[in-house]
Amino acid sequence: MSELQDIFYNRPHKVCQKWEHYFRVYERFLARFRNRDDFRMLEIGVSQGGSLDMWRQYFGPAALIVGVDIDPRCKGYEGGRTLVRIGSQEDRGFLRSLLAEFQTFDVIIDDGGHTMAQQVATFEELYGMVRPGGIFLTEDVHTSYHEPFGGGYRRDGTFMELAKQKLDELNGFHIDLHRDRFGPFFRNTFGISFFDSMVVFEKEVVPSPRGVQAGQGA
Repeated sequence: MSELQDIFYNRPHKVCQKWEHYFRVYERFLARFRNRDDFRMLEIGVSQGGSLDMWRQYFGPAALIVGVDIDPRCKGYEGGRTLVRIGSQEDRGFLRSLLAEFQTFDVIIDDGGHTMAQQVATFEELYGMVRPGGIFLTEDVHTSYHEPFGGGYRRDGTFMELAKQKLDELNGFHIDLHRDRFGPFFRNTFGISFFDSMVVFEKEVVPSPRGVQAGQGA
């Protein structure tokens, strides 16, 4: 059992719900941020406050953890270095107000309402807030296949179709014909990882690819 799972299952916190396999992904991408004095995290979706408690125990007392929820009652979970902002993640004006207030985060997790409009708006508006070396993680992307959330298998406009498009953009250095329409994504994204119900974007300033050769006779 990882330490994050130990926190989730065995230590005191408010109600929190996660898919069990998420913990492997969290540990893989987030462990390096633990106990850093300058760590800043934004989580969309506060619900009953349990995830804020979990992240606080995991990342340590110095971390700035900001939660976002549409339910004004979630403001009651605010305290110390844990802040809560109330607004809709589908409201691009509200999302831009987060940019104006906080500027940057090391980790952004979208565990909000999971509709296509919400997930797409959140990624498009907030990915630029992630610091180089940071992570943008969208959870519960299985809703891209569920009609009540605006999804459908290979349906245009879903978050999964956006993520697939970003795979092409990730190779933008090699696609001369369409590079101008890609924007800065391929120059500031090191990789994209797909898991069941989850997509992880690794933010990093990426130089132009350089072929190298080594070894005897090279």
